[in-house]
Amino acid sequence: MTKQMFAVSLTALAAVLAGCSSGPTAEHYDQMTQKVIASSFTNRGIATLDRLEQDEARKACWESEVTGKPLDEKVAKAIEEAALKSVKWPSDGKFLGDWKEGEKIAQSGRGLTWSDNEKTVNGGNCYNCHQIDKKEISYGTLGPSLWNYGKMRGVTDPNSPAAKPIIEYTWAKIWNSRAFNACTKMPSAGHRGILNEQQIKHVMALLLDPKSPVNQ
Repeated sequence: MTKQMFAVSLTALAAVLAGCSSGPTAEHYDQMTQKVIASSFTNRGIATLDRLEQDEARKACWESEVTGKPLDEKVAKAIEEAALKSVKWPSDGKFLGDWKEGEKIAQSGRGLTWSDNEKTVNGGNCYNCHQIDKKEISYGTLGPSLWNYGKMRGVTDPNSPAAKPIIEYTWAKIWNSRAFNACTKMPSAGHRGILNEQQIKHVMALLLDPKSPVNQ
């Protein structure tokens, strides 16, 4: 190759690289992706397009997941602090309901889909990510096992002062899971209106009542 040919090749390469650098940006591709996702969903029954809306926490975690870069510590802390402030504590000061009802809720995946209606009672869908009972042969493993949840944490009397920290932590975790893990995959059952206060009390009893099969 002559020097003249080499110079021409470099010029051509530079032109290609310049064209690449002026092409679509990561932000452009993200916008295109959002449009494709939005076009794939329709309003059907109670499942409306607001399910596609992302708050600042979701946007930050999504970007972190896509880029493979850890979430900035300050951003993560801000998300967790805001989530903890959003937690609504029991209106009557009582945290535990009926563990039998809690078991039904935890094992139910109904609600919030296009095939449901406004009268459908939402389930907690807990079984999809957690093992709840040792007798189960099929359960999700995205989250840790909940078997002996209260027992392993020393909750022998839910009304004792010693049990208060773990009880409050569990309530906050169920209400808004981002309070302790900014980019958790766990749904924020209370904050997102998936479960109401009474339902959460029942799930709390399933996890923390010594008489619950979870703690046997």
